[in-house]
Amino acid sequence: MQMVDGITVDPNVMGGKPCIRGTRVTVGTIVGQLGSGVTRERLLEMYPYLTSGQIDDCLRFAAWRSQEEEIVFVEKSA
Repeated sequence: MQMVDGITVDPNVMGGKPCIRGTRVTVGTIVGQLGSGVTRERLLEMYPYLTSGQIDDCLRFAAWRSQEEEIVFVEKSA
């Protein structure tokens, strides 16, 4: 999966934290609020300039970033 189109990372905006495109609202802010129990409806009240699709973008981005690939190194015996 490629980086989510609705999310930008710019070192000059919010210290380079991933943000919703065209805003200074970080992915971490939205995902953190959802994780603490704030509803999508409440988020849209708190940030009336956001859309439900942008909240989905934050969740997709967080899921993409959380994927890890485990590489196991095995030491050969002499």
